[in-house]
Amino acid sequence: MFWSFMKLGIPIIVAILVLMELTTFGWRPSRKNMITLSESEKESAENLKRMVTFLAGEVGTRNYLHDQSLNRAADFLETRFKGLGYETQIVSYEVNGQIFKNIITRTHSIPTKESKDIIVIGAHYDSCFNPGADDNASGVAGILELARLLKDVNLSTQIQFVAFTNEEPPFFMTDDMGSLVFARKLKEHNLKVKAAIILEMIGYYSENINSQRYLPLLGLFYPNRGNFIAVVGNFPSAKVTNTLVANFRRHSKFPVESLIAPSFVRGVYFSDHWSFWHEGFPAVMVTDTAFLRNKNYHSPTDLPATLDYEKMARVVHGLKESIIRFVEDD
Repeated sequence: MFWSFMKLGIPIIVAILVLMELTTFGWRPSRKNMITLSESEKESAENLKRMVTFLAGEVGTRNYLHDQSLNRAADFLETRFKGLGYETQIVSYEVNGQIFKNIITRTHSIPTKESKDIIVIGAHYDSCFNPGADDNASGVAGILELARLLKDVNLSTQIQFVAFTNEEPPFFMTDDMGSLVFARKLKEHNLKVKAAIILEMIGYYSENINSQRYLPLLGLFYPNRGNFIAVVGNFPSAKVTNTLVANFRRHSKFPVESLIAPSFVRGVYFSDHWSFWHEGFPAVMVTDTAFLRNKNYHSPTDLPATLDYEKMARVVHGLKESIIRFVEDD
């Protein structure tokens, strides 16, 4: 009986493994993403390139073992926010004798005592023992550019732009993670986060077929080119995810995909949005899918020259319109 089971079981197991591997690639045909930039988008592309080049090219590795570089990045972000006309707040906290900083700025609208509603747009500025151009100078550059684009937009809900420290190991999913420190402070002050929008790697794209991989089976439903941006949420954040994606599609021709999945699925929780989920706030991750697309992930080759700043600009402008509609239509 054992050998009869093995004769049946082994082919089934092999077939399942082959199917799982085949479905880690996108099956849905997709076209090349060739879109001409507007003048405003061209300006954004140049801004994004300059910021990523400084953080990942000039500053380089920035984490707890390279604290001078980490502080230099923090100073740069504070200066950029102030240069846009924002008042900036540095919230410091101590870990094993080291001081770490979250950099926060806010739009002028102030939450009332009755509503206390805010939207958070954030990204981490530390890197994983590497230059960190895509991970995550691209995300930080994205929130800085969004802060510029939204500066003079009159919104009814306050937006807080936050550059987080200590997202990378060994702090990820610990009490010392910068975004968790921040999210807990929001909860202490009874602020209601309508949405936390976390930019996690938004700069790497490819027009090649089979340049995009997925978790097993998901490839059946998604494109075969890595030329889109993804918005990822958990089930409690499904409404925010769907609304942001629908708004993005209405106001931008740049391709966007979405995934709503359980919080525990590997890869789904890999950024600062996890901290907001942990504290019960709705949050999404906006991402180029990181290691599922970018071969330079957590590598010394994650350099400024590997990113596509024109596509980044299209993403940022699509997010701008999506966020405006999200606030106004609520």
